[in-house]
Amino acid sequence: MTLVDYGVGNIQAFENIYKKLNIPVRVAKTANELAGATKLILPGVGSFDWAMSRLNNSGMRSSLDDMVLNRKCPVLGICVGMQMMANSSEEGNLRGLGWIDGEVKHFDFASYVHKIDLPHMGWNDVLPGEVSTLFSGLEVSRFYFLHSYYFAPNDLNNTLASTNYGSLFASSVHLDNIFGVQFHPEKSHQWGIRLLKNFSEL
Repeated sequence: MTLVDYGVGNIQAFENIYKKLNIPVRVAKTANELAGATKLILPGVGSFDWAMSRLNNSGMRSSLDDMVLNRKCPVLGICVGMQMMANSSEEGNLRGLGWIDGEVKHFDFASYVHKIDLPHMGWNDVLPGEVSTLFSGLEVSRFYFLHSYYFAPNDLNNTLASTNYGSLFASSVHLDNIFGVQFHPEKSHQWGIRLLKNFSEL
């Protein structure tokens, strides 16, 4: 397992979980350190443009594109790491990675019957839409969220799991070797540990 460290996200938390699971893990901060990776985790916190700028300036962007799109290396985006996989975000002006066709949108109060608070923070149910290796054993599970924007895939078939917050939104997306989750598995106790283990076994 290779953790992509571009200065955004709690790398240490993921590293600790995989070490406890006795799953080999390493951290990549340069394109050279990405070489040989068989699975990637792309974490992310903060604003969309800030995270994209950090990744674009890390020297790893082109290598990641090649590994994910051409070599089909499995990748798991976490929170803003998942949002970066979209084409764009209402939160910023920079282009996303464009790995999954879709946009990141702000929760729209006007369309909800009941007022919701932002950010969406705390525990919520995650409902897998189909039998999936990533959510194996997690058909009934709760994960920790902290966000005000959500990934809206243009093809609903790319929605792997949904969560209700005012209305249903995609809390996990998937296309071929590309996976993303809006929640934080590294903060989600046994459910998050199971999901990270599942990803290692893909």
